[in-house]
Amino acid sequence: MRKLLGTCLLLCLVLSAKAQDLVSGGVLKPEQANMDIRHYLIDLKVDPNAQTLTGYVTVTLVLKSAAPVILLDLSRLMKVSTITVDRKAADFVQENDMIRISGKNDFSAGRHSIKISYGGSPVVAKRPPWDGGIQWEKDSTGNPWIALSCEGEGGKIYFPCKDHPSDEPDEGAEMRITVPKGLVVAGPGLLKKVTHSRNNSTYDWKTMYPISNYCLLFNVGKYVVVKRDYVTINKNHVPMEFYVLEEHKSKAQHHLDLLERSAQVLEKYFGEYPWVKEKIGIAETPHLGMEHQTMNAYGNKFNYTKIGGKDFDWLMHHEFGHEWWANKITNRDWADMWIQEGFCAYGDALYTRELEGEEAYRKRMMRTGLSAQNKVPIVQGESGIDAGKAYHGDIYGKAAFFVHSLRYFMGDSIFFPTLKKFASDSSICCYNTVTTTMVDEYFSAACGQKLTPLFDLYLRSTNKLEISVRQLINDEYMVKTTNLSMALPIEIQTDKGISRVVIDGKGSKIKSATMPVIDPQMFYLKKVSIE
Repeated sequence: MRKLLGTCLLLCLVLSAKAQDLVSGGVLKPEQANMDIRHYLIDLKVDPNAQTLTGYVTVTLVLKSAAPVILLDLSRLMKVSTITVDRKAADFVQENDMIRISGKNDFSAGRHSIKISYGGSPVVAKRPPWDGGIQWEKDSTGNPWIALSCEGEGGKIYFPCKDHPSDEPDEGAEMRITVPKGLVVAGPGLLKKVTHSRNNSTYDWKTMYPISNYCLLFNVGKYVVVKRDYVTINKNHVPMEFYVLEEHKSKAQHHLDLLERSAQVLEKYFGEYPWVKEKIGIAETPHLGMEHQTMNAYGNKFNYTKIGGKDFDWLMHHEFGHEWWANKITNRDWADMWIQEGFCAYGDALYTRELEGEEAYRKRMMRTGLSAQNKVPIVQGESGIDAGKAYHGDIYGKAAFFVHSLRYFMGDSIFFPTLKKFASDSSICCYNTVTTTMVDEYFSAACGQKLTPLFDLYLRSTNKLEISVRQLINDEYMVKTTNLSMALPIEIQTDKGISRVVIDGKGSKIKSATMPVIDPQMFYLKKVSIE
């Protein structure tokens, strides 16, 4: 018996470890490339005592061509009991964190509805949100406090889905989450209704917008909802809602003051808040935080710093910035993860610019640039990269500094309107996805010059811009780039002050009674050699 128990325990540990190794994205499987996800309906009962989720998910999808198999992702810890396709029972095999669904004949091209009944306990998060999963926590008064986080692992940790960033449900998603009575469920979109029974409450959430599968989740707690109306830059009225623990209710209104200020700054630079027909939402969580479309997770415990003499919550601001960069502008592949993290991190710096001015912004960007690690390229391939490989520190800081360099190269009169237009372009956002090449082409077109060499240098290599300074005679120097096949403007400080000079591989002659200082305000990541 001891040997059997030991073997069972070992097996459970191995399965848990394997589930924790789940990673989102990667090479898109042919069976899934044939699928276009249209809608998810997630109907689950949450049992905090047993620490289980049970219920069903209905996946509506379109097959581009007839196929013998429908392939969906789901952690092996969640056990499937039955599957129907278009209301007819279907055969399935659940293995390798996937469900292979088959029928007597090939599934025809066109629209299908797959209902999957299942249950289990998702992997418990080890270090959320970086190592995601579910948290079965309690608040300080002993009430259940449950959170999900799964950006790196994907929504498959708890529901059947197509786990690839290139395919969001174009027709939105619905969640019906049942919890013990007295608990509240925070979810994406709009709360359509709450149904109470003797012992349980069911919360029906619905979003009409496309949504990443890692944002399609819920949080549960002894919440109270503190609300106010937010008026967007385009004069639309949007509900602003904070699902805050009862014990922190007194902090909520001031926290919404900070959120409102963040919204105003981000709208100035990136355009109107994307989800005006639904809400601006945040939910207090036992983990630090994560961008979850229209219901961002917040767990920074109201630890404020000061920017411009006013309270500021860096975590809330950054995650809220992802409503534009990740949720609205969505990477087609995790290879392009820098787009959502780099532009969002740049939005953090723009808050400093707005409240403390240009010099404070510049000093912040200098610190950001100096922190670049340059161990691996930011973009490690054009496609087929999973979230684990794509995720490293430079997709934040170095990528944000690259956007800073683009601003200097293009000039404010072109850069800021282009940034705002890009974040609002209907051919790019919401129902579409973006790649690094698309960003390159968009900004290149705006400034009338091909920027690919600069994109390649910053994003596809670990090199810095190399600049050579060679003295010709006592007061004359030759300044040139040695590893960039394009001309670029750069500041050079001489005895007469700072001037903006265009240099390239051929070089430019600079006159100065003192040694020229290249890029003294650090608009580029560079290496200067003096001969």
